[in-house]
Amino acid sequence: MPIDKLFGPTIDLMARNLDLRTKNQTYIAANVANAETPNYRAKTFSFEDQLKDALKNKDAGSMAAVPANSRHIPLKGIARKIEDVDGIVDESSTSGLGRDGNGVDLEREMGRMAENQILYNASVQILAKKFDDLKYAIKGGN
Repeated sequence: MPIDKLFGPTIDLMARNLDLRTKNQTYIAANVANAETPNYRAKTFSFEDQLKDALKNKDAGSMAAVPANSRHIPLKGIARKIEDVDGIVDESSTSGLGRDGNGVDLEREMGRMAENQILYNASVQILAKKFDDLKYAIKGGN
């Protein structure tokens, strides 16, 4: 059995999710740090939709890669892989700018930071549980 089959898709998903949540925290922290910087535009980082699409298409992509009939052409590369999800950075528009041109809403950013941290911690707990289950299986259920 290949090692990637042993761990399953959950570990890959959680690992990528942790990487992207870390990247998101960096953008949020930059917004908070620049809350007083004139003409600074807040940046948002989103990846959840891309990750969901990659997860949905994972089975479809693997099934499409192997043709049902040997005469059919295999359709490779249709589904985006989880590890290929990079997220999207969006700079806020001019709406909601302060007098100095700053577009950071500090309360909103602090809320986003707290939410991101909670979701990061949840992913860590899921990953830890998967490794505990694996350790339990290796020890033979003891």
